[in-house]
Amino acid sequence: MKTYQIPMVPGPVSVSREVLEAGQVNFGSADLEKDYLELYKATEKALRKIMCTKNRVVIQTGEGMLALWGALKSCLLPGDKVLVLSTGLFGYGIGDMAEAIGCEVRTLGFGFDETLADFDLIEKVIREFQPKMITMVQNETPSGTMNPVAEIGALKLKYNVPLLYVDAVSGIGGSVVKTDEWQVDLCLGGSQKCLSAPASMSFLSVSDKAWEIIEEVGYVGYDALAPFRDAIRNAYFPYTPYWQGTAQLYRACELLLEEGLPRVIARHRKVAEYCRKRILSMGLKLFPVYDAVPSPTVTAVYVPEKMLWKKLDAGLREEGVVFGGNYGCLAGKVFRIGHMGTQANLDLVKQAMDILELRVKK
Repeated sequence: MKTYQIPMVPGPVSVSREVLEAGQVNFGSADLEKDYLELYKATEKALRKIMCTKNRVVIQTGEGMLALWGALKSCLLPGDKVLVLSTGLFGYGIGDMAEAIGCEVRTLGFGFDETLADFDLIEKVIREFQPKMITMVQNETPSGTMNPVAEIGALKLKYNVPLLYVDAVSGIGGSVVKTDEWQVDLCLGGSQKCLSAPASMSFLSVSDKAWEIIEEVGYVGYDALAPFRDAIRNAYFPYTPYWQGTAQLYRACELLLEEGLPRVIARHRKVAEYCRKRILSMGLKLFPVYDAVPSPTVTAVYVPEKMLWKKLDAGLREEGVVFGGNYGCLAGKVFRIGHMGTQANLDLVKQAMDILELRVKK
């Protein structure tokens, strides 16, 4: 197995020894021991603080995509109207998922190098389409951009849209996320991004309105949310909980809250600003180029002209640095620097930028 001295992939990120060690215990059966219930409740409480919500937080065993699928399938039926607001790969992907369920999907697509901004157009489509659910991505990892959730939440409230579904997987714990203030009904997260835990747990906040709809839909698959509504009260989970993964997620939340959420967010901003300044000083071109809001957790960069990403990537790995490639229309054209969680470290990013600069100037 290959490890790297300077890991800068935008998830799964480097996991601290403290978090790894939190799972190195032979716990008893989570189905039988009260201790697991206490751990689950403590983890939920910590996630509520990080996500700024009073809503219930469901914690599931599985990578972040589990929450994305589970929330859709638990709330939607074939024929339901879903408005997809997209500025990138994951935004469009949510629309594909809703179509797979049989929903009537209308996608309002913007460029991968844009941020949601035409609110008059968005409002017009909401008014005319009258969706059951609006979906969006708060932080588009492949594009290195952020979308404004508060403005969409206000429109959701104005037109009485039942559900606002927000993928905040790569934003929670590294950027401002105000779930309740932004009127988010389903705010989705994963352990492997800014929280810097292994890629084993997903979580999401669920509003009272969302719980009502979940009960109406009655979805019963493995990723269903319904069984979690009374799981703590009944001391009964729909499948064997992953005690080690929950313990690691809880320790990761503890470390973040011990540092202080405002300080953590400020650290991410500072590192992101430094990273982008260094990129520009090298003569490289940021993606996006224009007015999109840049992400504080990941920076996207155009591969230098007359240079293949495969060759650049191989050279960086020889020097102990690993960045992230890209997907879809950005594959081979744009690479990504993940300064999130444990990797939102100024010294680490400086080392990575020094090596990148030497490589691109060869």
